[in-house]
Amino acid sequence: MKFWNRLFKRKKAVKTNESEWDENPVLRREDIDMHNPAEREKYVRSCLEQIEEASRETDELAGEYAMVTSYLTDMEEVEALPLEEKKMIAEQAGKVVNIIGEQKRIQTSSNRMSDTDYKHMERIQDDMPEGYEKLKNTEEYQELVRNDLKRLSGERHAYYYRRNELRNIRENTRGIVIITLVAMMTACIILLILQMSLYINVKVGYLLTVGLGALALTYLYVKYMDSSREQKKVEQGINKLILLQNRVKIRYVNNTNLLDYYYMKYGIDSSQHLKELWDVFLVEREERAKIEKANEELDFYSGGLISMLSSYHIKDPAVWIRQAEALLDDKEMVEIRHNLITRRQALRKQMEYNKQIADAAHREVKDLVVTYPKYAQEILAIVSEY
Repeated sequence: MKFWNRLFKRKKAVKTNESEWDENPVLRREDIDMHNPAEREKYVRSCLEQIEEASRETDELAGEYAMVTSYLTDMEEVEALPLEEKKMIAEQAGKVVNIIGEQKRIQTSSNRMSDTDYKHMERIQDDMPEGYEKLKNTEEYQELVRNDLKRLSGERHAYYYRRNELRNIRENTRGIVIITLVAMMTACIILLILQMSLYINVKVGYLLTVGLGALALTYLYVKYMDSSREQKKVEQGINKLILLQNRVKIRYVNNTNLLDYYYMKYGIDSSQHLKELWDVFLVEREERAKIEKANEELDFYSGGLISMLSSYHIKDPAVWIRQAEALLDDKEMVEIRHNLITRRQALRKQMEYNKQIADAAHREVKDLVVTYPKYAQEILAIVSEY
């Protein structure tokens, strides 16, 4: 019954006052000034358009009515068959129903990846799963190289920081040396003034000044030379890091280009994405193979059922493929017949309604010609257009 409902489901009826179908439509000529040419033409054309619309609708309904009647006739032919022949048809219909049920089960359980993704994976399946392994290894190597670059960059900045420290130490050392020399000269001048003016023995002062100054200058010299030697080592370290970083950067760029190529080739953005697609594709390929096999079997058994029904003068045997359950279940057949009879009654009612509309409009136009003879030629000219 579900197949039948999907195939012949009636459109939801628009709520209509049933009295509108039972009564003849009333054309309100009294609302029209028939002596006004514009209103008269508009009224006549309105009547003709009603006839045209009703006729077109009736033609469409008549085709549907004939089809429904043909289905009912076919159903009577099937039910009138001898019991042995009905059993043969039921056996064939059972095979069709089972295959259709299997198709539904497979389609429900299928992952149903999009056709675009499926076709894409079909094109690259010869590269799998080796392609995934290559892509995964490339991504892992990319991460290692990226980490190396980060580490080298961190070391290089640490060297830059130490080089700046050493430069500051050398600058500060030179400044302290100058301050020390100035302090020694100042102390010597003060001692000389004390010696000349006060005749004080300042030999000890000279010795202390020169001794302390010599110690300070020696310490500053050693510190300056140590920072210079360390700065040279830092400069060499920076150069080595730059060279090493350049080599690693070349590997990084080459690996990045290779990775971009793989992404473009496989139409993905990561190896994980490719793996997910591949896993779904494997399942989907198997499911589609099952569906294809089921379709071939359905075509075979459907062809057999159509051939059998055709031999019994059924006009439209293909319809029974979609309602094969009715050939197995009498209740299903009764429901289908009831549905068809209800539909035919509704179609007949619509056809009668449209006939009433067309007849009323036709009578109205004829009456206008008789009632207003002086406008008869004009009215007939409008009629001739339709």
